[in-house]
Amino acid sequence: MSTLKPRARLAAVGVAFALAAATPVAAYAALDDEPASATSASAASAVSRGKPYVETRLFFGTQRPDGGPPVTDKQFMAFVDEEVTPSFPSGLTVQDGRGQWRDQNGTIERERSYELILLYPVSEARAQDPQIERIRDAYEQRYAQESVARADDTTRVDF
Repeated sequence: MSTLKPRARLAAVGVAFALAAATPVAAYAALDDEPASATSASAASAVSRGKPYVETRLFFGTQRPDGGPPVTDKQFMAFVDEEVTPSFPSGLTVQDGRGQWRDQNGTIERERSYELILLYPVSEARAQDPQIERIRDAYEQRYAQESVARADDTTRVDF
């Protein structure tokens, strides 16, 4: 630093002093902040409400591989009333869909479909599983379907 002129030396010392003085403020400010993991954990707990449930979604196609007429809305809702509601009287959701899948012969099939959504407490999962499998089997047999797709996921539900 001895090669600097007195004015430049004074400016350099001033800048160094200003940086050193600002550093503790930033460090202390960081101590007041929660760590990123704590912030995300507290944000997650703030939005976690409800109880642990299983969400099962079943996907029902309507085209019949044997060439018979497609399953109608009336037929599907009668199936829900007879086969699903007795096992899930607390509620369910049916949505219309358009599906695509590859059949056992390798042909891509496109068809109108239904998505059935069932919610039940995690504690009832073992008891509900055989009932859900009976629903799938009943639809496959009644409407000559190769399969009924099933997707299960855990979620939190608040009614």
